[in-house]
Amino acid sequence: MPEGIAAAAPAKSRQAYVTLVTNADYLIGARALLRAIRRTGTDADMVVLMTGAVPTEEAAPLVALGARLVRVELLPTSDAFNLAHARDRIHGEAPFTKGEKPAFHTPLDNFAKLRLWQLVEYDSVVFVDADTLMLKNCDRLFHYPEFSAAPNVYESLADFHRMNSGVFTARPSLATFERMIAELDQPGAFWRRTDQTFLQHFFPDWHGLPVFDNMLQYVWFNMPELWDWGSIHILHYQYEKPWQDPHPKAAKLAPLIALWEAYAGDGPVPVIASLPGPLA
Repeated sequence: MPEGIAAAAPAKSRQAYVTLVTNADYLIGARALLRAIRRTGTDADMVVLMTGAVPTEEAAPLVALGARLVRVELLPTSDAFNLAHARDRIHGEAPFTKGEKPAFHTPLDNFAKLRLWQLVEYDSVVFVDADTLMLKNCDRLFHYPEFSAAPNVYESLADFHRMNSGVFTARPSLATFERMIAELDQPGAFWRRTDQTFLQHFFPDWHGLPVFDNMLQYVWFNMPELWDWGSIHILHYQYEKPWQDPHPKAAKLAPLIALWEAYAGDGPVPVIASLPGPLA
């Protein structure tokens, strides 16, 4: 395989859902996500890009769910780049004012997501963050063009001009990966929202996915008129994570947290159509 990446098993499909695990907390999220993907009946591979911060033995529950583990190194970025994108620098120069990022949020690690372009054993991949749940089959996304992503909508329609990198479509290519690396770490580079800002820069003509392919949890209380359980394919727990304890927005997001907890366990999950809608 290409440098900086190593797979534990061969691919079984030409298409894959890919997520990234960089610490023990995202390992918790990935298990719930993989269980959700499995329930959609897809034949695509489920790939977990895993950095060295997570011991292989701790990933056994993911393998049991059918995941293909791919070990990845963090990108070979410069010291200046790493300093600029350290947690204290990111949160200081570009603070998150809409919600709270958990203590385990490690901005620099986000760039390891770009390693998926090295997965050239696949023709098409769909990236899904480990803090998401796939509620419906999304295989149609494998036929969408590179680069497709949903808008970063969770507060108002004014957000439609920005994309959210929690879900996107890609075509692995070593040539694309090399161009990304060359573009990423330029002198003075500062990507305000890490991979998300960079990807919107690298793919300025990105194609828009429906918001229901990456429904951000804050829509629940900020834009309740947009919420429709029957249309949501992927639910994204941006900002606070459903496994956090204490959870600063537990009261506001209680039904969404309960849904995630059902997928994170081993028992039945609710029928989505039976779930209550948000209070307007």
